[in-house]
Formats: sequence, structure tokens, C-alpha cells
Amino acid sequence: MTKDSDHPPLPPPPPPSTEFHPALSVNNIKDAIPLILDREKVQYSNWEELFEVLDHVDPNAPRPSDISESLWLSLDSTVKQWIYGTISVDLLETVLCRGDSAQKIWNKLKDLFQDNKNTRAVYLENQFNSLHLSNFLDVSSYCQQLKNLKD
Repeated sequence: MTKDSDHPPLPPPPPPSTEFHPALSVNNIKDAIPLILDREKVQYSNWEELFEVLDHVDPNAPRPSDISESLWLSLDSTVKQWIYGTISVDLLETVLCRGDSAQKIWNKLKDLFQDNKNTRAVYLENQFNSLHLSNFLDVSSYCQQLKNLKD
């Protein structure tokens, strides 16, 4: 009796999953989003603009029908890591909650920065009015600060 005749051949292994999404190939999100979102800096709209991952953070965007549940969950984890990697430790501690989706985390951040729009507008207007060219080394620095306030 030989070993080959004692056992039927094993079935071939299942093919590897062919599902892939380009977002999963991003190794370092800070190459695409160089800003670190922080409560103290006026940069939320710039940070938000750099993301452009609408299917995971836009509640009005329909979920693509050609993406399986497992791929969707992988993408959601990826987007969450992107968000976590581009916010300050203070914000991370504020929004981090086990089981939250990327959408929920995105909404928490949006609420933090946009719920107090009127208060923020008064604060920014005061900052704008207190800017004086004489407080800067050059016109370029002054203009950059004006742009930061505008953003």
C-alpha cells in the first residue's frame, strides 16, 4: 500500500480574495494629508478638504453596491486610522470610542469645529482686527497669517 493510493488528493486551496481598493495601498496618510488637526489652529476646513473620502464620511453619499461587507469594513478601518493619524492627541482622546465607524468619528470632529460657529467667528474677527503688519518680520508672514485666519 502506497501513501498516494491511501488518500485522495487534497482539493486546491481557494483563490485569494480578488477584492482590492486603492485606499488600502496608502502606506502613509501624512504624505497626502500633511496637516495635523488641532483645536488651537484654524485649519479644519483645510483638513476636511484634503480628505475627500466621501463614501465613508459623507452621510449623503450612497454606499457603493460593488463593494462587499468585508471590504467595506476594511476601508472603514483604514479611514479611521487616517483620521486618527491626522489629529492631535487631544482630539484623539475626545473622539476615540471603540466600535465607532469612520462616519461617526468624522461627525464628532465636524461637530467640535462647527457647533460653535458664531463664537468662533467673533474670535476670528477679533484676531483679524488685532493683526498689524508691524508685528511681522515681512509682508509674506503677515499675508500668511491673514490667509490662516481666512481659512
